[in-house]
Amino acid sequence: MAVLITGIGELTTNDPELGKLRDAAVVIEGEEIAWAGAAADVPDADERIDVEGRAVLPGWVDSHTHLVFAGDRTAEFEARMAGKAYSAGGIAVTVEATRSASDEQLTANLRRHVDEAAKQGTTCLETKTGYGLNVEDEVRSARIAAGVADEVTFLGAHLVPPGADAESYVDLVCGDMLDAVAPLVRWADVFCETGAFDEAQSGRVLKAARERGLGLRVHGNQLGEGPGVRLAVELGAASVDHCTYLSEADVEALAASDTVATLLPACDLSTRQPLAPARRLLDAGATVALASNANPGSSYTTSMAFCVTTAVLQMQMTVDEAVWSATAGGARALRRDDVGVIRAGARADLQVLEAPSVTHLAYRPGVPLTAGVWRRGELLTRGFGSKR
Repeated sequence: MAVLITGIGELTTNDPELGKLRDAAVVIEGEEIAWAGAAADVPDADERIDVEGRAVLPGWVDSHTHLVFAGDRTAEFEARMAGKAYSAGGIAVTVEATRSASDEQLTANLRRHVDEAAKQGTTCLETKTGYGLNVEDEVRSARIAAGVADEVTFLGAHLVPPGADAESYVDLVCGDMLDAVAPLVRWADVFCETGAFDEAQSGRVLKAARERGLGLRVHGNQLGEGPGVRLAVELGAASVDHCTYLSEADVEALAASDTVATLLPACDLSTRQPLAPARRLLDAGATVALASNANPGSSYTTSMAFCVTTAVLQMQMTVDEAVWSATAGGARALRRDDVGVIRAGARADLQVLEAPSVTHLAYRPGVPLTAGVWRRGELLTRGFGSKR
């Protein structure tokens, strides 16, 4: 059945040929977009939904989350707000809780957060393992994630478990753990950072993952300048995430590569780090994505709109740049061309705003503007318009 969405006041497509359209329409058929263009040219459809002048844009593509977890880290957050510095060690608290949780508890928690994100316009979501840190629990996390999320990343190299020897643990990650997890995931990641894994250890993990056919991602340059960006670019990683502290060489390397700089502004705010240098990256020609980094410790939000607002108001990005980075940019970071865009053949992932343009995402900060969401052609939420 073909569904015509009409009455679109502003349509952000992210398609270079279509651009941004006024007085536009979109046709959905099944799970895909069948047509998009000017309202005057609409084809026939079985059903018609009028959004009455509201803005329509692609669903958010959140390319960095950690949502297979149990437990709570409110106390850590309160301590940080009182002045305690953030460190990677807090991950161990979540590891203990996650190992103790049942499959049913972990699945329910993951579904709750994915549904929460979807109601706010997120229609494609990546999530990671990394709170198991042993073979059994990393496999369990990957299996649970694969049943719910669009993209799954293996992050066994999130932290050295308490009491473990770092080199022995890296041996485990590169061997038995990767062998067991690889069939369940598309990506592998490593936390290349002070307090986690150094350059040599990170390189071992990434190369072992590549040998097993997995795509690469890197957590890097979050707590200070370091080897994360350089390693990601050298190994052809799809993205390097955080990028809070970048040297000029890092910026130049990203600009000259296909590696996406994924910025996580909610995490920077929550950890009281400087915001990532989005303007420097964009001006240099780097590809930038925005993601939530939703996790229980350093960024407990699923709101991509909050990330977009922050990028505009505090990171010197334009509204169009921020929206592109949270949609098409996230798709680039996942090496996908079927999401983050509105064009014929793309996945039918759309969101409708309770506003006439995407500018209102930053113009009205903190106001919930998601009026409707389609994911894979299914209308998940609706607070607008007539149907006939």
